[in-house]
Amino acid sequence: MKKFLTICVILLFIVTIVPTSAEAATNTYTVQSGDSLWKIAVKYEVGLSEIISNNPQIKNPALIYPGQKINIPTIQDVKALENEVIKLVNIERSKKGLPALKSNWQLSRCARYKSQDMINKNYFSHQSPTYGSPFKMMESFGLKFSSAGENIAKGQRTPQEVMNSWMNSSGHRSNILSSSFSEIGVGLAKDQYGRCYWTQMFMRPAK
Repeated sequence: MKKFLTICVILLFIVTIVPTSAEAATNTYTVQSGDSLWKIAVKYEVGLSEIISNNPQIKNPALIYPGQKINIPTIQDVKALENEVIKLVNIERSKKGLPALKSNWQLSRCARYKSQDMINKNYFSHQSPTYGSPFKMMESFGLKFSSAGENIAKGQRTPQEVMNSWMNSSGHRSNILSSSFSEIGVGLAKDQYGRCYWTQMFMRPAK
């Protein structure tokens, strides 16, 4: 494996249930009757905090009105690459007779934050100085799970390259082909040199 390609895995974890992101383009949405910022966030699959930060004119996020214009951050180019990784994961799973993992946009958002955090804080590890372990990070993003896992990588330029790296590593491959997970999120961020940081997050939602 080339030196500039780095990957890391965190293996299956079972539980008992008891800063600056990449600049993005924006779309404008006109508030309709019955809308809330949360409904708009879900509609566009972006975080509520991202919408709030892109709309400083909104003084009270709980109060929006029909006809009001809302700026929606969009990162369609990034999402397209993330979705390609998810597609490749499910191709590998189908070869083994495993069910496809469901794409979870909130899990992808969490994974994207992790990738960006590794750039911002200059580290490459499952343990984040900002969020702690992947499991604590998922929980802090409101994700409830009975099992979860994480793969990370940096330097691979395309979805195919990063999937090849992960599939050639037993630990990463184990997460990708695990029957313990039912949902997946993929997050991509690029540093100032254009180097890609990739995060895969897996989970089975808590019942």
